[in-house]
Amino acid sequence: MAEKDVYQVADWSGQSGERWVVYQARLDAMMAVFGQAAIEAAAPATGERVLDVGCGAGASSLDLAARVGAGGHVLGVDISEPLIGRARALAPQDTPAVFQVADASSAELPEGAFDILFSRFGVMFFHDPTAAFAHMRRALKPGARVAFVCWRGMAENDWVRLPMGAIKGIVPPTAPPDPEAPGPFSFGDQGRVARILTVAGFTDVAIAPFNASIPFGKGETRDAALDDAVEMTLEVGPLSRALADQPDDIRARASVAVRAAFAGCPGERSVMIDGAAWIVTARNPVS
Repeated sequence: MAEKDVYQVADWSGQSGERWVVYQARLDAMMAVFGQAAIEAAAPATGERVLDVGCGAGASSLDLAARVGAGGHVLGVDISEPLIGRARALAPQDTPAVFQVADASSAELPEGAFDILFSRFGVMFFHDPTAAFAHMRRALKPGARVAFVCWRGMAENDWVRLPMGAIKGIVPPTAPPDPEAPGPFSFGDQGRVARILTVAGFTDVAIAPFNASIPFGKGETRDAALDDAVEMTLEVGPLSRALADQPDDIRARASVAVRAAFAGCPGERSVMIDGAAWIVTARNPVS
């Protein structure tokens, strides 16, 4: 494993993974529409075998399992022990999905075994994505399909744009991250994504924009939904890292500002925000 990936594994197996487990139901609700769009692009058929990369708490794997049926097989892999533990707890006994704690970029995977390589927001964190996709390609049958969904730019996604915009002037600005560094928006440039897949050996690469209004936070009332959205933002994602070392008074001011930003969005029992992603498909060459 590359040295830069060590933090990712430690973080997702520790605090980040544990926080995602706490908010798992809300986060899965937020991502569901994107996952379904990627599954439709993958078009899994009865009896097929699917590798689900960065499967998290298993929602996408279980959806795929319902499509391939008892004669199929879904292997969900993720580096986060807490999330894989949650996936196993949520999985019905008779599901054809199994879950494994593993780094898909280097794990020993059965060669030529899968009909589909799938991911719902799980492929943007590789230190060397080209090498990772080349490694995963060896686990695919000739002619196998690739389908995944990844975020577009930060400025197009309200779950980051709104809270990070709200804290300007409250929290000292930090240097913008390297756009190609591992992280949720590292696949925002579709040209880069196409190059990664092509160099890794895939063909028929297609990248289509997909926009959706998505629920963020949840509550029985509008106020409760706003409170929950703010709490989620403070616990999961870029804002939580921006405020990690800030004193209580700064965190309190930031919380008020973020709530005001979310208050401008529609929704009664959830805050409805804009999300922007790419649906990416490709194929493993037949020879």
